Amino acid sequence: MKAKFSFVILITVWLSACNSSPEPIEYGTDGCHFCKMTIVDRQHASEIVTKKGKAFKFDAIECMMNHVNTIDRNKVKLFLANDYNRPGELMDAATAVYLISKEVPSPMGEYLTAFKTKEEAEKVREEHGGKLYSWEELQNKFKK
Repeated sequence: MKAKFSFVILITVWLSACNSSPEPIEYGTDGCHFCKMTIVDRQHASEIVTKKGKAFKFDAIECMMNHVNTIDRNKVKLFLANDYNRPGELMDAATAVYLISKEVPSPMGEYLTAFKTKEEAEKVREEHGGKLYSWEELQNKFKK
């Protein structure tokens, strides 16, 4: 009975250690994995979660995109970006719509912002100008 209980505890600990879910960003405390700056901007932060559950946090989407060029994308479970209209709320980066507009600054100077829907991105683009990108287009833009 004691061995069975120990086995159940071991399996539970092992499964929780392999949790591949987002990790909350501690604004003002966490540092960007790419540029090492403290993450403070709730509209432009991003995160990568590997299939093994390791989270890499970034102060700007452009830092995440530059980091993506240095890793094996097959090991990534989640690409996440903060929604510009919902500060601090991470969303699936692969389904987001991106705007690059000189009138909407981002922490690292690429003027890159993510939106949950094309309609929301289009509304900001109409007001501030710029160009819209899909996830695939954005990846191609940042390829080295």
